[in-house]
Amino acid sequence: MYSNICLIVYAIGFLDTSFNLCNQIMKKILIINASARSLDSQSRKLTDYFTGYLKTRVIDKTIIYRDLGNSEIPHISRQWIEADIKSDEERTSEEQDVLMLSDQYIKELHDTDIIILATPMYNWSIPSTLKAYIDQVMRLNKIFIINTEKGKQRYQGLLKEKNLVFILSRGSSGYEVGERNEYMNFQNTYLKFVFGIMGIQNLYEISINGTSKDPAELKMEMKKAEIQIENLVDKLFYEKQ
Repeated sequence: MYSNICLIVYAIGFLDTSFNLCNQIMKKILIINASARSLDSQSRKLTDYFTGYLKTRVIDKTIIYRDLGNSEIPHISRQWIEADIKSDEERTSEEQDVLMLSDQYIKELHDTDIIILATPMYNWSIPSTLKAYIDQVMRLNKIFIINTEKGKQRYQGLLKEKNLVFILSRGSSGYEVGERNEYMNFQNTYLKFVFGIMGIQNLYEISINGTSKDPAELKMEMKKAEIQIENLVDKLFYEKQ
């Protein structure tokens, strides 16, 4: 156990409580929930378990929460595009306002050390709110740059030295590599690709398949995922990276 405990829990939109009990530099964890459900979401339950296990391990961290499932994430508009293609100096105050939320999302990603992204599978892909969020952050010279050097990868991500954990839930099963529904999986395949473009190479995945199963079977699946979370927490925070 640590003799010094630092924990700042910061909820987006308001600051409930702030405890800073030591002076050491703390890593930041950004937890993103995309499920439209609040009470019965299995992916949310697993992010709750993740943060709960962190606290039992007394790891000094700053935890930032971003709830996409219960928020209105703006879709890209003509005004947004016109503002984005201009330099910071060229934008009017109105155009800066249009990009304000996008800038906030991007700052969170740059400032964090570990991203926990929890999402269900909707119609074989991701929720529309998560797609809108990705559209808001995928900005040239903010999240990625274009490499014109021959022989080099065209897109170079700017989110370096970060860890990203996908916590994925699916109502049915058979979506893993080599399984019968693999070809229908546009959830983790898309997420791995797009966050790879952002520059994140340290990707981890915890999946729970068949959330519409018999309650007893679902309980076993959740237990397996919880054990994976415990092992991953120990790997990320206790093993030398």
